[in-house]
Amino acid sequence: MSAKPTVVHVTHEAIGKIGGIGAVLNGLFTSKTYQQAVARNILISPLFSTEGDVSTRLGEGGEVLYSSLDGMIKTSYFSSFRKIEDTFNVNIVYGRRTFSDHFSDIKGCPEVILIDISRIEEGPVNELKGRMFQEFGIRSDLYENLWEYEQYMRLAPPAIAALKAIGAAKHDAPTIIVSHEFMGMPTALQAMLDPFDFKTVFYAHEVAPMRRIVEKHLGHDTMFYNVMKSAKENGQSVNEVFGDQNHFFKFALVDAARHCDNILAVGDYVVEELQFMAPEFQLADVDLTYNGIPAYQIGFAEKQQSKQRLQQYCSNILGYNPDFVFTHVTRMTPSKGLWRDLRVLEHMDREFTTEGRFAVLFVLSTEVGKRRNYDIYDMEARYNWPVAHREGMPDLSGGEAAFYTGVQEFNARSRNIKVVYINQFGFDRECCGHRVPPDVEFMDIRKGSDVEFGQSIYEPFGIAQLEPLSFGGICVLTNVCGCAGFVKAVTGGKDTRNVIIADYTQLDWDGWHDLEDLQQINKAARDRIEHQVSEKVALEICARLPKNDAETASMIESGYDLAKHMSWEVVVNNYVLKGLRKAMQKTRQGQISRRA
Repeated sequence: MSAKPTVVHVTHEAIGKIGGIGAVLNGLFTSKTYQQAVARNILISPLFSTEGDVSTRLGEGGEVLYSSLDGMIKTSYFSSFRKIEDTFNVNIVYGRRTFSDHFSDIKGCPEVILIDISRIEEGPVNELKGRMFQEFGIRSDLYENLWEYEQYMRLAPPAIAALKAIGAAKHDAPTIIVSHEFMGMPTALQAMLDPFDFKTVFYAHEVAPMRRIVEKHLGHDTMFYNVMKSAKENGQSVNEVFGDQNHFFKFALVDAARHCDNILAVGDYVVEELQFMAPEFQLADVDLTYNGIPAYQIGFAEKQQSKQRLQQYCSNILGYNPDFVFTHVTRMTPSKGLWRDLRVLEHMDREFTTEGRFAVLFVLSTEVGKRRNYDIYDMEARYNWPVAHREGMPDLSGGEAAFYTGVQEFNARSRNIKVVYINQFGFDRECCGHRVPPDVEFMDIRKGSDVEFGQSIYEPFGIAQLEPLSFGGICVLTNVCGCAGFVKAVTGGKDTRNVIIADYTQLDWDGWHDLEDLQQINKAARDRIEHQVSEKVALEICARLPKNDAETASMIESGYDLAKHMSWEVVVNNYVLKGLRKAMQKTRQGQISRRA
């Protein structure tokens, strides 16, 4: 880039990691290549809560330089902020937040702007809604009763004003507004309508309307991806096949992403899903931009130490020392396909019983916030948590209880493999109880894992699935995971012992003749296919598990060799910066013609 840009990231994860976007931000901000190419990074988000005090406003690693809520003034921008607050009737929190890489110790310190839009003046917001309808066809009247939509609409006008106030819109250097998912699209559209020549990028971490269809339909990925393929061959879009999606506010905002100067899509299927949104996406600039994964080199002894800690924990709570430790660290959502882990283990348990081998699967997943230490210790003492659970807080929420029912059923039938469901954030003695060995830390569950499951029904990329890769773990993915495409790209499509890619979209008979037939794929058909595919996956895992120390060491070496070609430095250099450059080269006339 001839002139280093200012890059503005609009996201709900500005002050804390909730999911994949937070991992992406951390990967970018701690990449040396990214740091050298970008002059200034700014995070923008609504201020979601006014509770607490100035020390909590920007989360862990945050430093507040201005907060009208707390009377904090440590920046020369304060007079400009005050004008914005008076004009829009908002409160502003401004400062910096430190991102750090656990292993390399590289740090990045982007600026952060949080805006309390709870009592904003309606005039500027209504003006934006009107122009968005005129220019982009977005009918805000259909969605403004939804706070998830309304808060990001309210954010846009003061966000652009705040950027100008801190000198982030200068004519001698480009400024790129990056909308991370639908949340940033109102700000990106406001930027397009502004006289200043902002550049805009949509970072497609998923395609929200497609996720909803996949999760809600009982045929899940088995149905959807076969239908999408057939529909695209017929030249049909999602609205023609699954009905008009315009009632869903995320559809409207994601559809508007085609007006951005560039779109970064984190997986091969994300590209296809965007093109399935509407015919216009065929003409939009959509660049495949994989996410990076951690690539840290460890030795055999370090892996064994972590594995032994996990084995000791299993012994402490279940009374046996497993030969192998399996893990699944994920969010508790339908898209993660957690039941598929149990289906694979059903087949593996028969093999292990025959061979006299033992294993444990630790599932770390929760759909609520972190439990208090006191509650964890109390549940552990009273009824043997996490081996046993009880419905209701502070233990099982509704979704967690549904998954635990499957775990109970599996454990009742299995002999040599047991599942321990840990519904808690983090993994150490403080988070998970007194029976966790005292020297355990979260990275042990990554380093010590022999197999990491991640058989999602919808997974735009899937960083977590590959986190144990450089530590020699076997990573079990589905073909619809974006990271599976990255693995194939790096290996040239060749098989690698460290990664197993399951294809649950592979149909089990040739009776599905046309699009209408494919739409009839239901739970019964999917169950039948999952049974067949999970057996193949189970046999592959059994065959690939290391049989001795030499094979373990070899797995560590091959896993790290693959991971280092998928690191954030590689991704930034080969994908992200190219996408930003492309956006910078666009002219405002190009934006106008695309809208027309």
